Amino acid sequence: MLPDIDKIKGIHPGAVLQRELKSRKLKKGRFAIEMQEYPQIITSITKGSRGINPALSIKLGRTLGCDPSYFQVLQAHFEVEAEKKLQISQKAISPDLTRLRAGLFWDCDMNTIDWQKNSSAVILRIFERGNHNEIAEIMRFYGQETISKALNEIKHYLPAVKINARKFHISIK
Repeated sequence: MLPDIDKIKGIHPGAVLQRELKSRKLKKGRFAIEMQEYPQIITSITKGSRGINPALSIKLGRTLGCDPSYFQVLQAHFEVEAEKKLQISQKAISPDLTRLRAGLFWDCDMNTIDWQKNSSAVILRIFERGNHNEIAEIMRFYGQETISKALNEIKHYLPAVKINARKFHISIK
């Protein structure tokens, strides 16, 4: 018996299919042929390297005696969870690039900057040439402590950096 969708949201539908085939003692190859599908499709789904499209969800539902949309709904929940994880990881590794002008980084591609490794250079450049919104975004991303530390480590400050730091209440020693 297939588990309730609410209990397994976010799990790849292939894992559920694998478990169901095992509990019914069905071999993947024979099951695929019975469904009129290629065995390698079922294998790649159960390994989690392939998703389930609507047509296959209907076939699975018909063959396993469940709702035809069951596996498609599982696939949708899995993709939503994967996208959430991706967005969280992207937020952690770079600032919101839509809030930074590309002209600030005229000498490189903004999408390839290692924001952690080059934090001091990025902070200096934003405080030197950035507008109020860009400085606010960098402050949100790095935090005031990291920015204070980076600005204090740089020996030669430009006047614009000092002025912008004061506007944002960052002390430079």
